[in-house]
Formats: sequence, structure tokens, C-alpha cells
Amino acid sequence: MSDSLDGGAPVPPQTTRTTRVWERLAELRGPAVVPRPLDARALAALAANPGCRRRALLDGAGVDKTVLAAKLGSPAAFGQSQFAFMRGNAFEAKVKSDGGRELLRLLGVEEPGTVRLPDLAAAGPEGRAARTALALREATAAGEWALLDHPMLALEVAGSPSYLEPDAVVVHPDGRWTVVEIKSFPMIDGSADASKVGAAARQSAVYVLALERVAALTEGAEVAPHVLLVCPKDFSNLPTASVVDVRKQLAVTRRQLTRLTRIEDIAAALPEGVTFDVESCSADELTVAVESVPHAYAPECLAACELAFHCRDRARDAGAVETLGRSVRGELGSLTTVGAVLAAARGEAGDAADPTVEALRRARALRDEALATARTPKAVAECPC
Repeated sequence: MSDSLDGGAPVPPQTTRTTRVWERLAELRGPAVVPRPLDARALAALAANPGCRRRALLDGAGVDKTVLAAKLGSPAAFGQSQFAFMRGNAFEAKVKSDGGRELLRLLGVEEPGTVRLPDLAAAGPEGRAARTALALREATAAGEWALLDHPMLALEVAGSPSYLEPDAVVVHPDGRWTVVEIKSFPMIDGSADASKVGAAARQSAVYVLALERVAALTEGAEVAPHVLLVCPKDFSNLPTASVVDVRKQLAVTRRQLTRLTRIEDIAAALPEGVTFDVESCSADELTVAVESVPHAYAPECLAACELAFHCRDRARDAGAVETLGRSVRGELGSLTTVGAVLAAARGEAGDAADPTVEALRRARALRDEALATARTPKAVAECPC
């Protein structure tokens, strides 16, 4: 028998499946807990580590990982300061003041009065995303400049919808759409800190990817493969801009997000009764729940995930080689623990024909030889110290 609503027409299978997924995620999060939205920064971090099922599930369920980490006894030690947050908001307000005159000047538009400023207000993220898509189509069809302030874009990630809010999107008269990213870090002599620009590019690539979904359904529309990065000029508060090519970040993000296991599949593998309700569960209950989901810790997680310190402690307790970095993990092949690596190097375990084991034993022999030479009386006597 097909599903139906109030005895009416059958509900499409896709709608029914999505509803069930949302219900399951609500159970995992806690029925009384407000879901934490999955923003572009979190999506960029998730795309950088697509093998981490733990983060994929918690982010998809809208669990507040900052609160969760604090209850687990491993609070996150990073995040934007209140001062930086206020400074960023003040700078963005300056860039967008007077109908976006400063921003439009950076785009080469001298007459702001000719630019559309559509109202994107609507009920809920779904309504705002639909209103944004409509405004983009109308501006493209009219062949006019349009500035969309904080539009809402939808992107499906691992089978779960996410709603993203870029600082702005500009529609050009020729149908091109450009993402605008406003940051408060300075651009000195025409260039900014490379690491901060890289982080902004990865974040913006997520917006471009979501915008491409709308452009694919809009005749004459094309999303620019670059973003306009707006920052303070030198040590002033005067806005300046730089065009940042995000094609590489876009390709990586697209590939990594497609590798994510569907959230419903991860949830289906959980033991019965597991919940991440940070409001009603004890620290011990939350620990058991978190440990029931596999993780893929790497040192890079420390700068991108609120649960990184908890996962690092567990990885260290297990002696996992991942704590030494992804490059080391890749070099060690089937040796997954520090104990197994040391045993192979000492000749106590491992296949001697394995190139990794052979390299480890050779390295140990060279080390022993070097230490033996350093301990000889002659070496000590000739030491210049």
C-alpha cells in the first residue's frame, strides 16, 4: 500500500523517504533540540575529510558539536572571537550601505539606481531558497544588474538538504552570476594572507556549487568560476576587492561531497536507542553514542572540527597512526597502529617481503648503527663540544 496524507493522493516515494530521514535525524538530535544549520564553512571542512562518518552524521542531524564536545570533556579551543565577529559585521554593513554603492563601485557600476535590489524575505529556509531562485531567474531574464543581499541557496549533501547563505550574489546583464565574499582581514598592497584567502576560496566554492544547481534550471544563466573577495584596503576601513579563481576548490569540493556516504545509511548502522541529545543525555551516554559512529581523525581536524580533541584522544589511546598525519598513514599501508609499526621495525611481526616492513627494518638498522657510532669512545673524544 502506498503512503498517503489524510487519505488523499499517494505521496511520492522520494518525499516519503526524505520525511523519514528527517524524522530519524530529529530522533538522533533530540526532539526538543533546535537543529544547528550546516553552513558553507562546515561543508568545506566536511568535504576536506569525506571519510569521517561521525562528522557527516552529526552535521546532517544538526547536532551542536560545540556543546557536545564540552559535555564530553573536550571543549573546542577555536572559533571566531566576539571582537572579530563584530568587526566583520561592521565592515560588511559598510560595504552594503546606501544600496550597496561601495560594492557596486568595485564591480564597475557607477549608477546604483539602475541595479535591482530584490526582496528575498520568505518564511523558513525553504521559502527563502525558492524566493532567491525566483529573483535570480527574473533578473537574468530582464538582462539587468541585480544585487542579492544574503540570498539563500539549497544544496543536497549525503542525501540531506543544506541551506547556505553567501554574503551576496551579483547578476550581470549578460546572465553571469558572481558570488561575493566579504571578509574583515586586510588586503595589503593588493594581496591578503594566503591561508585566509584559501579558506575563503574553499568556503566560496560551496556557494558556487549550490548556485550552479539553480543556474542549470535558468535559461541564459552562467555561474562565474571565480568569486569577488572584498576586504579592507591596507590598514584602513576602505573596501577593496580581488577576483579569486575557485575552479580548483570547486572541483575538489564537488568530488569530495559525492564521496560522502548517505546520512541515512550511516544512521541505519547505529545501535538501537542511540541519541546525541545534548540537553537530556549524560556525558557517559553521549560518549557511548559518539563512539558508535566511526571517525577519520587527522591532525588537520584540529583547525576545522569541534570534536577534534575528543577524536584525537581516542585515536591516541588506540595507537592509531592517523595521529601522525595523513601522509604518514598513507606510507604505512596495512600497518594501522603505532605498536604494529614498531613490532615490524624490530622484526617481531610483519611480512619481510612487504616493502613497508623492509623499509622500516632498514631504517631501524641505520638508526642503531648511528647510535652505536655515537657512543664509541673515539666519537666522544672527537666531539667538538
